[in-house]
Parts: sequence; structure tokens; C-alpha cells
Amino acid sequence: MVPVTTSIFELLKIGPGPSSSHTIGPMRAGFDFMRLIRELPDENRLAADDLEIRLFGSLSATGEGHGTPRAILSGLLGSQPDTCRADTLEQFMDKDKPFDLDLGGRTLAYAPGRIIMDAIQHDYAHPNTMIFRLKAGDRVLLERIYYSVGGGFLRWEGWEEPDRGEPVHPYSTMAELKKHLRDKSLRLHELILANEMAITGATEEEINLGLDHIVAVMEQAVENGIRTSGVLPGPIGLQRKAAAMYDRARQEYFQGPGFIKALNAYALAASEENAAGHCVVTAPTCGAAGVIPAIIFMLKRHTGALQAEVREGLLAACAIGFLCKHNASISGAEVGCQGEVGVASTMAAAMIAYARGYRFQVTENAAEIALEHHLGLTCDPVGGFVQIPCIERNAMGAVKAFNAYLIASTLDESYQKVDLDKAIRAMAQTGRDMSNKYKETSEAGLALSFTEC
Repeated sequence: MVPVTTSIFELLKIGPGPSSSHTIGPMRAGFDFMRLIRELPDENRLAADDLEIRLFGSLSATGEGHGTPRAILSGLLGSQPDTCRADTLEQFMDKDKPFDLDLGGRTLAYAPGRIIMDAIQHDYAHPNTMIFRLKAGDRVLLERIYYSVGGGFLRWEGWEEPDRGEPVHPYSTMAELKKHLRDKSLRLHELILANEMAITGATEEEINLGLDHIVAVMEQAVENGIRTSGVLPGPIGLQRKAAAMYDRARQEYFQGPGFIKALNAYALAASEENAAGHCVVTAPTCGAAGVIPAIIFMLKRHTGALQAEVREGLLAACAIGFLCKHNASISGAEVGCQGEVGVASTMAAAMIAYARGYRFQVTENAAEIALEHHLGLTCDPVGGFVQIPCIERNAMGAVKAFNAYLIASTLDESYQKVDLDKAIRAMAQTGRDMSNKYKETSEAGLALSFTEC
């Protein structure tokens, strides 16, 4: 099989919520298409009088609630996910307000409400398809078909894997990864770090600085969330819960049930920041952006974990995330929420075990237990907003990750009968069998039940 060549900083990306496939990917598409426009010959670019953008699949079904039109327009105006302001999408709340797009020598007025929500069922290569066309009358001057494939990853028609280095320790399954660890007497974080250096050309110091920045952004999301109350944007009128939950945990001195309340509060906090459209880290997606930050906050604030231990735990989590993405999916539009919150919980369970000093077998067992108990989880956001059930689902994912760690670290390793590779294959098969109604389209499940109440 083709080995994993994904970079850590492709899996863990900074950007605005509420959905990596619906905001980060589309923002990058808008930015890329404007770049292509400005590369056109003058006679084509200056003749342009219309921009046609069509969304398909779950982007059409839930894009309005996820903020996809706002993200696209933000990208067209020059924003990029990892450098934009935390509240950048808020300036586009009025969908009929036009903005001047600078095509390079010519401006074109465009409002987010002009983006066309096209067919939910279609024959394009990925459920999350976007078509951008620059036109002069009926003549198409430039067209590109984009695919937002989950976790903020963007592909397009004719896309080819960029040239990059070969991993020093190639693997495509957990079994192959473990063989490297045994044969070469490596720790898991050492292997992932060596591969990252070989694939990207970055130095160890650069990677560590990047990881520390990722951790800081995650912690900031939790800090902001536990200090903020009020109602989240959108028609649901959902009340933020993190601050109240944190206050209750603090009153109980974070002891007994207070500890679990705190863990819930941390996950709710980052997830509520995501739902507000503020900057979070895809871990592995925006929709699951509360799970790993909650675990990091818990490790540092409640167990006294050092930054180096958190960094190593995050590298172990990335190894698990790579395998899930490589052999199944992290896109709710492809496999449901088992690929988002399920994978986040799986990564988080591995992170706790590894940061607490356990070697790869307990780390794998923790990851497998967490994934096993998310299999079949559907993606059915109410109204297309990443709020119900998504926010509380992040809290459940964090608690399940902690419990998976407890089971794996308490019981004999030999008790584990199902390995991670088998669980990932089960997730992929379950995703293939799952009806499209349960894959981020808001056509069934809780999304439908809520509207019938």
C-alpha cells in the first residue's frame, strides 16, 4: 500500500469554524480561485462580468448553516485560514451585502447570497463539491472544480500529490508502524518526528515550535470558551454551557464528579468557540475541535504534564489520525461523525496514554477502544449548524477518550482482542454502508426529528 505522507500541520490546521470541510476548505478554494483569476491574460480578466459559484452535496445541504458562502467570499477577498482574524466571517453575516472583488485591474461586486446551493445528490468525485466559474456573458473564462475532502483538505479536478520527501519509516497500517518501532527500537513520537522532517524538510526545532503554536491555539479556544456565556449565532438560539459547567466544576474543587465536569467544560468551550465561527484547530476537523483541546487542558492543568510530554502525546495522536484518514476518512460527508468526533476521541485516547508514559501497545489499545465505541455515529446537525448534537458530542468524545485510556492502562494488554487496524477497517465499511441521509446533509436522524418537534 501507499505509505502515509500527510504532514502533521496538514492534519492539525488553524482556521475559523464551524466546519473544516465547510469553512476552511471553501476559504482556501476562494483564495486559490482568485489567484488563478489574477494569472489570466489581461484581455480575459478585464472582460469578466460574472462569477458563478455552485455548491453540491453536504455543502449545499448544510452550507448556509455552516457559513460556507461567507468562508468562500472571505477567501476571494484574500483571507487564509491560518492567518485570518478570529472573527473574520462575522463581517459577511448579511448575505445580500456586496463586496468588491479585486480581479487585478478590475473589480467585481459580489455578495455571499449569490452562491448557488445546487444538487445534494450528484455524480462528482466527492460529496463536498464546489464549482467556480469566471464568465463574460455566457462565455466561461476560467473554471475549476474543487473538492473539500474533510479536515480542511482541498483537492480539485486534475489535482496531483505535490512533490515531497519520502518518509524515513514508511507505513500504511498500525501493524507496519509497530514493526518499525520494534525492529528499530524507536519510540512512537520519534518515528513520527523523523518522518515529518523527511517529508517536509522542516527541522526538529521548527516542528516543535509549530506543535507548541498548535497547543497554544487549542488552549486559547478553551480559555475563551470557559469565560464566555450567551447565545451562539444562528436561529437555534442555543445557550453556551461551558462557562456554567466550568464554574460548577470549580465549586467542587475539580474533585470526583467535578473532574469530569471540568473535562466536559473544556470540550464544550472549544466546541462552542468553533460554533461561533472563531479560530480553532482541526483535530482532525473543526466539528471535532473540542476533544483534543479538552484533553490537553486536562493534562496540563490537572496532571501537571510538561510541554514536552504534551508535544509527544500530540505526535502519537497524529499517528492515529494519519491511519484513520489514510485507511478510512475524517470527513462527516463520507463516513458520518465516526470519522470526526470518533477519530478525535481515538486520537485523544492515544494522546493521554502516550503523554502519561505508556508505550505503543497501551497507546494503540486506548485508541482502538475509543474508536470501537464511536462506530456507526451519524452526522446529523440540526439546521446545518455545528451546534446540536455536535457541541455536546465533543464533550462525550473527550470523556470516552479518558475512559478508553483508563481501561487500556488498567487491564492487561493481552486482554485486547481487536486491534486498531481492524477498527479502522470497520469504520470505513460502516461509512460505505451508511445512508447519505446521515452524512452531514441534515436529511435524517436528530436533524429531522428536531424539525418535527
